[in-house]
Order: sequence, then structure tokens, then C-alpha cells
Amino acid sequence: MKRAFVYFLSLLSTLLIASSALADDGSSNAASSNFGWFALAAALAIGLPALGGALGQGRAAAAALEGIARNPGASGKIFVPMILAMALIESLVLFGLLMAFVLSGKIA
Repeated sequence: MKRAFVYFLSLLSTLLIASSALADDGSSNAASSNFGWFALAAALAIGLPALGGALGQGRAAAAALEGIARNPGASGKIFVPMILAMALIESLVLFGLLMAFVLSGKIA
């Protein structure tokens, strides 16, 4: 554990020192140099919520179906909260899509 911490600390310090050593002198246009970062941010803004939403919806559906399989009489009481949970999970993914559109608008 100590060895892994030392490796992580040395990697972190190397990255911090290298970023200041390779800093830009300010002669280039700052807006044009940020296009790559905006593209990466847009990709992450839709990729991570989609991944999290898929995992969350899969777990919610699995738990609801397991509950219905254990007690078929409670399917009406389980189904409505499951649909509500799915809608709330999907709304977070749609917020990520909205942020991806906003960030992609800064690229072009």
C-alpha cells in the first residue's frame, strides 16, 4: 500500500511540474487552443451520464423484477415507483446531453 502511494505521489508531482514547465507563453490565440478541451468535455458530458444512467436503470429494473418475482401480488405497488425512478434517472442523462450540446456549440 505504501509503495502504491509513493508511485501515485511521484506521478502526481511529475504531472504538476510538467504542466508548468510546458506552459504556453501567451502568444497564441486562447480561444482556438481550447477547442480540443471543449470537444473532450462534450464527449465526457454525454458519455459519463449515459454510462451511469444505463447502470442505474439496469439495477433499478433488476431489483423491481426480483421483487415482483418474489411477490407477484405486489407488482402494482412496485411497478409505478420503478417507472418513476427510471424517469428520474433518464432526466439526469438528458441534462448531460444538454451540457454536451452547449459545449459543442463552443467548438464551432
